[in-house]
This record gives sequence, C-alpha cells and structure tokens, in this order.
Amino acid sequence: SFTMAKKKDAGKNYLDFVPVRNPSFDFTVADDGIVTIAVEWQGFYHRIAQRFFHRPRVSDIKLDTYGSFIWQAIDGEKTVFALSQELEAHFGSMEKALSRLIKFLEIMHDNRLISWKGEVHK
Repeated sequence: SFTMAKKKDAGKNYLDFVPVRNPSFDFTVADDGIVTIAVEWQGFYHRIAQRFFHRPRVSDIKLDTYGSFIWQAIDGEKTVFALSQELEAHFGSMEKALSRLIKFLEIMHDNRLISWKGEVHK
C-alpha cells in the first residue's frame, strides 16, 4: 500500500540525515555527563506567560543520560545511522534504539534545538 511505502522511505532517509546542534542555545555538561540546555522562550505568547504567570524567560531543559549522550555525539558530521551505532556501542543493545533515537531527534528538531544539515529554513 502507499502508506507502507511512504513510511519505509522516511525511515531509510532518516539514516542519512545529519543532525546539527543549533548554536544559539547554550548548554552545560555536568560531571556525570548530563547535559542541560538553556532555552530562551521568545515570542508574543511567551511574553504574556512571563508577565502573567511569572514564567522564566530562560528555562533549563535537562536531558536524561541517553539524550545527553546523543546531544554530545552530534557534531554536524555524523549521520543518524552513525549516531545509532555509537548509542549501541555505549549502552549495549537497546530496545528499539534506532526508533528511540529518531523520535528524540524529531522532538529536538520540532523545538529548533537541532536542524538537519543542508535543510533550508523557510
């Protein structure tokens, strides 16, 4: 069916994608290797939230062990496939390692923490 083919393609293409960290986000790495990314909330709705709900302008996003490892492994050269191999080497054979990696990267991408190399932003 058409949907099956489409899904398979998406998975295959993802392996060749190269994630690139967004340089406008500062991050720190603790001694235990945990990464914390400082995200500045911008835009009209965020300003309203800050004013009325005393929401901080900058929030710290603390990644888990797995996310921290991926974030630090992203160097703007490695493909998703290469990153998945590093993950497996580091954490041993993980359940659904590749799909978890892709999901994590998609979330990071949706929040503009990473981009895909060669991607044109509209």
